[in-house]
Amino acid sequence: MSPENPLPEPTLPSPSPELLPGPTTGSGAARPSVSIVIPAYNEESVIRQCLIAAIYQSIPAEEIIVVDNKSTDSTAEIVRRLQREYPESPIRLLAQNEAQGLIPTRNFGFEHANGEILGRIDADSVLEPDWVEEVQKAFMSTHTDAITGPVVYYDMPLRRFGLKADDKMRQLMLRLAKHQYHFLFGSNMALRRTAWETIRDETCLDERDEMHEDIDLSLHLADHELSVRYIPSMVSGMSARRLEDSPRDYRYYVTRFERTYKAHNINKIALKAPMVVFFSVYFPAKMLRAVHTASINQLARRPR
Repeated sequence: MSPENPLPEPTLPSPSPELLPGPTTGSGAARPSVSIVIPAYNEESVIRQCLIAAIYQSIPAEEIIVVDNKSTDSTAEIVRRLQREYPESPIRLLAQNEAQGLIPTRNFGFEHANGEILGRIDADSVLEPDWVEEVQKAFMSTHTDAITGPVVYYDMPLRRFGLKADDKMRQLMLRLAKHQYHFLFGSNMALRRTAWETIRDETCLDERDEMHEDIDLSLHLADHELSVRYIPSMVSGMSARRLEDSPRDYRYYVTRFERTYKAHNINKIALKAPMVVFFSVYFPAKMLRAVHTASINQLARRPR
């Protein structure tokens, strides 16, 4: 489903060679190269704005990889069109046709990426213009193995308020986990290639599609005492289209937390806090989104 209020595309010229990242930061240390991996299945409604935001970064990514997973819509053609429109941009289109699912598609992208840092976002993510730059800054620390950040819901009202609320919720989750587990968020995360190589053979394939794949990654990182940091300045936009789910489907999505913990033999009451938060905001947020969408549609119908 497409977001009713997508972000307008920037009317900027194509990136020029002057925008390419330099080899060093102000301190003289080399910047790590960043690959952005985007798993995609039937994402024709959102993939263009996702890629436009990934292209127009203050420091460009080494590569922007879209991994198409058996899409039956025009997702792949839109990506090819953007490759023609922005020939100097490092967009790569890969096809993962062996298995249907987010995890094998994500893994395929990670395995084919060339960057020292593997960024991971969703096809409906819209990165802030300094996202790559913030990721590079975070990984200048040799003690950082993975990072995650907050999101702003671009098709909801009160966006900046929502960003602050999301930031507070993620910091609360960290405190409740007593800093033992720091959870990545699939729409806005990155990990060092060496960290991925350490855990890739252990991550759950989840053939029955019952778990949160980003939580699974986080738990495997914790098993190896690999550090995960939360970076408030690493911001990505995302759609609130999950609110369009029926109450039953939404409940199944939220209880993925519980099933993921169970698969890892984790039984900590405090870690169930995210489920309580997600359940409590569903109906108010769903109503707010409906009112917002109706207002946008009414404005669009007004004669000019």
